[in-house]
Amino acid sequence: MDFLSLFWIFLMIISLQPLLRKKMLESARIKLLEAIEKKRNSRVIALIHRQETMNFLGFPLMRYIDIHDSEEVLRAIKLTDKNIPIDIILHTPGGLVLATEQIANALKKHPAKVTVFVPHYAMSGGTLIALAADEIVMDENAVLGPLDPQIGQKPAASILKIINQKPIDKISDETLILADLAQKAINQIKNLIISLLSDKMETNKAEEIAEILSSGKWTHDYPITVEEAKNLGLNVSNEMPEEVYQLMALYPQASQARPSVEYIPLPKTKEVYKLD
Repeated sequence: MDFLSLFWIFLMIISLQPLLRKKMLESARIKLLEAIEKKRNSRVIALIHRQETMNFLGFPLMRYIDIHDSEEVLRAIKLTDKNIPIDIILHTPGGLVLATEQIANALKKHPAKVTVFVPHYAMSGGTLIALAADEIVMDENAVLGPLDPQIGQKPAASILKIINQKPIDKISDETLILADLAQKAINQIKNLIISLLSDKMETNKAEEIAEILSSGKWTHDYPITVEEAKNLGLNVSNEMPEEVYQLMALYPQASQARPSVEYIPLPKTKEVYKLD
């Protein structure tokens, strides 16, 4: 075999490496999902969004909950017996209201227990899905987010605030239209939150939580910690299975030219430094 043939074989092996790596990751995920399902006797659904990079160009793309996600989750729920609990692992910045509302309503209708696991964050639409669960399990450093609607790039609550602060003749028709949409959006999300929480607590408490989450009390990216979530009255615990962290490791972030965080990926204990 001459040098040119070896060179072409080498190129083929290099070109196949990403595909092989992807297949190995997918296989490892499936095996771990099966292990978690067997351990918890449940249906496990992973809804995990990572920042991805466009091929060749290298531009980062943030993934969000979209219609494709809702179709897949609804299909998984449909394939689950009504007596089988559902565990959904959430890691997302949010997404389309339509998609998240579909997922949340489907989870609420499931007769068996629904548990949402949040290892790092579930913002905006992710929080809406979490509210549909019977139990929210969060890492002690994980966060949820507010559910205040956004009209385009503008917070609905801020648009309404302008209407209350300026004379009507000083406000443009476009702003008035946006204000009308903003009020409708806030009312809709409030009613949805109340609907999701109605079977878990008293109506007055559900209305209070809906008001806090949707009224624009915080900025849209405000991190709601475990302690704050508990104080709101949500059923939150910290009993995160170790397998959830292992699964997250199988969804690696898109590689960069230089890693921004580096460490030796082993548990660190004092026993490591003891001498025999």
